[in-house]
Amino acid sequence: MILPKSNRLTTEQLAEVTAIVTEFGCKIQPIVGAVRTIYAIVGDEREELMINRLEGLAYIDRIDRIQSPFKLMDKRSDLASHRITLGGVTLGEQLLVIAGACTIDPKNPNYFYETAAAVKEAGAHVLRGGVWKPRTNPYAFQGDVKSLDILLEASRRTGLPVDTEVMEEAHIPLALDAGVHTLQVGARNALNYSLLRAIGRAVAERDACVLLKRSIHMGTINEFISAAEYIAAFGNPNIILCPRGTSPALDGYRNHPDESITPLLKEKTWAPVVVDPSHSVGKASYVAAAALAAVAYGADGLCIEAHVSPSHGIGDDPKQALTPDMLAKTIAQAKQIWALRRSE
Repeated sequence: MILPKSNRLTTEQLAEVTAIVTEFGCKIQPIVGAVRTIYAIVGDEREELMINRLEGLAYIDRIDRIQSPFKLMDKRSDLASHRITLGGVTLGEQLLVIAGACTIDPKNPNYFYETAAAVKEAGAHVLRGGVWKPRTNPYAFQGDVKSLDILLEASRRTGLPVDTEVMEEAHIPLALDAGVHTLQVGARNALNYSLLRAIGRAVAERDACVLLKRSIHMGTINEFISAAEYIAAFGNPNIILCPRGTSPALDGYRNHPDESITPLLKEKTWAPVVVDPSHSVGKASYVAAAALAAVAYGADGLCIEAHVSPSHGIGDDPKQALTPDMLAKTIAQAKQIWALRRSE
């Protein structure tokens, strides 16, 4: 729907607009009001180049789209009935909990093995563990491929499927061939479209999921869903959206908590939402409240950092990881809120 800056387009302006949309197989239908005329685009208005050209015209105020820009992720698409099952949980039918250490320490693997056993006992369904780590400081620990063996050994010991972040295309086959069940796309790579395409292609024929975190620079809901569309377009519909806080940070928190976007996402897409409260707030004492708020907003699951001894962790664990007791209490309370919402 085209809204001009003036009450209506001049004959010359209408001719220019009509010429543009005709190039893309569309037509213009004026809708004449008492004081203003607006112009409907009849046809596929999702063509970005057409919209960009129209928005670039000096006499156009704005364009409101009626069609969704998402062909696959839209809740009215053919994938609307698609369901994702992970760790024995079908998302939407039971609260999913992903938990584990931020970073696997290859020099002290027992900490991770103990953490894995503890998060399973606390009620988690999926084990998370960082093998490759994005770091602002190039001299900080960047992860170690040796940790992949530790992650999969923990999976064998506990029976839990595992989630780990991939940083570049070379990591994708390493993780999938080793048996990783869920590839995580971190906030730094959520706008890395070549990586998103590669992940979509790689997992298209595998029984694997993608946990897509929201970039701290994604200002709109559509931008987040569009990143997921890249993955789905290359053949993998097993996509979970993960809000994890945005920029600028809220004073006292690591980021600006964004669990409240869950109902906004659910208005637009069928994809399940699993919130990461740990990175949102960045401090263990705040994580439980953020997790419960996420479930209250309608999240389908939680991704929580936990460590059997946070002070011995590396990466973010010393600051934001929950102990097993704290994790168990948070999961129990989250399930109560989940049940309350389901009873409505």
